[in-house]
Amino acid sequence: MKSQFFHKHPKTLLNKGTGFLAGYSHSLNPYAGCSFGCSYCYVRQMPVSLFRGEEWGTWVDIKRGAADLLRKELARAKQKGKVTIFMSSSTDPYQPIEYQEGVTRSLLEVMVEDPPDFLLVQTRSPLVQRDIDLFLPFKDRVRVSMTIETDLEEIRKQFTPGAPPIPGRLKALQHLADAGVPTQAAIAPVLPSSKAFPAKLAGVVRRVCVDDYFMGDGSGGKRTRNLGVDSLYERLGLEEWYHPAAWRIVYDRLKEVFSDDQVYVSQEGFVP
Repeated sequence: MKSQFFHKHPKTLLNKGTGFLAGYSHSLNPYAGCSFGCSYCYVRQMPVSLFRGEEWGTWVDIKRGAADLLRKELARAKQKGKVTIFMSSSTDPYQPIEYQEGVTRSLLEVMVEDPPDFLLVQTRSPLVQRDIDLFLPFKDRVRVSMTIETDLEEIRKQFTPGAPPIPGRLKALQHLADAGVPTQAAIAPVLPSSKAFPAKLAGVVRRVCVDDYFMGDGSGGKRTRNLGVDSLYERLGLEEWYHPAAWRIVYDRLKEVFSDDQVYVSQEGFVP
């Protein structure tokens, strides 16, 4: 799926943390739109996508002047109190266009100069390891959360054919951890996986968060149902994995490998 790119000059970058992100003072999205175009992405059912009139995954807005704008907004926000930032809630900050544009890196450079109290970076792209030099100054005030929904490439290709392969994500997590950057694996959403999945994760992370469509799409699963994702499960003969209790399959397997304080469920796994 080929994406079109547009340059925009936003009036604001820091948005108030609400709903699922209520544990954060702000969310921060370096781009609008996402060329990964994951089939189950809840953002497909949000205004940023619905009002666009173009298929999700086929367009990306590149935010011009983002660093200068963040510098001003961050200074103002810090005058009002504690600043905790979730980057990103409705796009991937390390989607392919970041290789060329470097918007995310420019925002990190601003935050290194004037650090928020906490920064969570949510991505599914190995490109995140490029910015290890900028994560290290944050010390324990940053967490890189890497989406790893499954350990099965054949499943990943069915649900997210435009997203980076799982082995590359695992290698990136290992690289980050070896460098001393706080990390976690986010099994979000839970996709069908093998019994060996927890052991593979245990080799690279000490913290895992499990989330699914029903807990994590902000509408009790309604946004995901509207996408018709259930039909994909039916076609693959995996209906038992599209169920409000399916996350327990993975959770119980994780608890055989990880300790209680290393496994988190849904919102608690993303809070600062």
